[in-house]
Amino acid sequence: MMYDIVIIGAGVTGCCIAREISRYNVNACVIEKGDDVASGTSKGNSGVIHSGFDAKPGTLMAKLNVEGNALMWKYAEELDFPVKQNGALVVCTVEEERYKLDDLLAQAKANGVPGVVILERDEVMKMEPNLTEKTVAALYAPTGGVICPFNLAIAMAENANVNKVDFQFETEALDIKKTSDGYVIHTNRGIIETKAVVNAAGVYADKFHNLVSGQKIHITARKGEYLLFDKCLGSVFTASVFPLPGKMGKGILTAPTLHGNLYVGPSANDVDDKESLNTTQEILDDLVEKVKANHLCKVPLPLNKIITSFSGLRAHEDQHEFIVGEITDAPNFFDAAGIESPGLTSAPAIGVMLSQMIAARLGLVLKDDFISRRKRIIKFDKLSDNEKNELIRNNPSYGTIVCRCEMVTEAEIIDAIHRPLGARSMDSIKRRTRAGMGRCQAGFCTPKTIAILARELGVEMTAVTKKGGRSQLLFGSNKAV
Repeated sequence: MMYDIVIIGAGVTGCCIAREISRYNVNACVIEKGDDVASGTSKGNSGVIHSGFDAKPGTLMAKLNVEGNALMWKYAEELDFPVKQNGALVVCTVEEERYKLDDLLAQAKANGVPGVVILERDEVMKMEPNLTEKTVAALYAPTGGVICPFNLAIAMAENANVNKVDFQFETEALDIKKTSDGYVIHTNRGIIETKAVVNAAGVYADKFHNLVSGQKIHITARKGEYLLFDKCLGSVFTASVFPLPGKMGKGILTAPTLHGNLYVGPSANDVDDKESLNTTQEILDDLVEKVKANHLCKVPLPLNKIITSFSGLRAHEDQHEFIVGEITDAPNFFDAAGIESPGLTSAPAIGVMLSQMIAARLGLVLKDDFISRRKRIIKFDKLSDNEKNELIRNNPSYGTIVCRCEMVTEAEIIDAIHRPLGARSMDSIKRRTRAGMGRCQAGFCTPKTIAILARELGVEMTAVTKKGGRSQLLFGSNKAV
């Protein structure tokens, strides 16, 4: 089969591009080496919706950040994924550095970020009483928010799939060759032919760009490690609280998650290995020391309330700029490269920008029957008692709680499996329902979730994996139940 477009990478950026290109009459496919969307860079993410004050004025990064922020709230309503506009604070704790807040304010105005102001100490302490006593002043951006990156990628991918975009998982691009009428992508599952390619491969985007272009780019994997605290600390701050930025990025922040936890991170360390997702004792110790010193927070953050640590990789391009568009010496090959922070926020705008470029280049026509809306999995725990009782009457599996920490029901897990691009592994269940993301970190719910996956997929329990491939969790001859 000859595709019109193949998108390499089903992270947040690739999924947003897929959703936007699905507005057109086009034969499109997304290939992803993982077993699910958001299984690479996108899964180790701060989940912050950035306002756009940090990016250098005049850059594509600044433009797409502000446009993506505006689109995020619109798409959250259309595609029914949760977001929260909690605002962002950049806190100055040294009087001699206060001028940096003025510089950020000037950048915010140049970038067209609405509502950004500098708050004096009394104002900001009233807003966030748990801030450090060293607080001098803070920049406040009301359009900042929090989101779950999995929710965004899943929503975009499901909607793209409903609109006839194919997804091929556990399909790794190995090589790309230019042909007379397009490109041939060599994968671990065979050859895919296409008229056009979209390179949304995260930390590997330079590899695919450099295979087809003489104008080389270079991307460094920049690792960020995090500490995640229990929900009992989720109300320490209401806003996302940043220190003044440094040369390696926005710095180590302390912020609430969309789901009510609190986290500290990320660190920023360049690594050679683009698969290096381990956490390191040295960096975690450094984060712990910052927690002990209260960092930007004056109240103690007890270390026994840390429920997990994790890391993610950012695709840092040497010029610290997004590369979005058609490669000049490789017709019909489109880059979405160097998409690091604020890449999550910018992704919807990147999707719009690239889809319009591709449509113009290939002469695509908009569909008459584009499906613009989508409904998420019902979150049983958020319903009223009457609504819960009605659901249980109609579907008794809502009455079985599988994950006690996050109060996830059997019905939610079944829905996750049978939706468009449904879950096929434990991690894909986790991303869609949060089963296993709570205080016990899947210590209680794993056996039952494996059993449900096996039953619904019609496979043995030993065939159920953590994240596809050879990541089986059980060995033996147990049949599905």
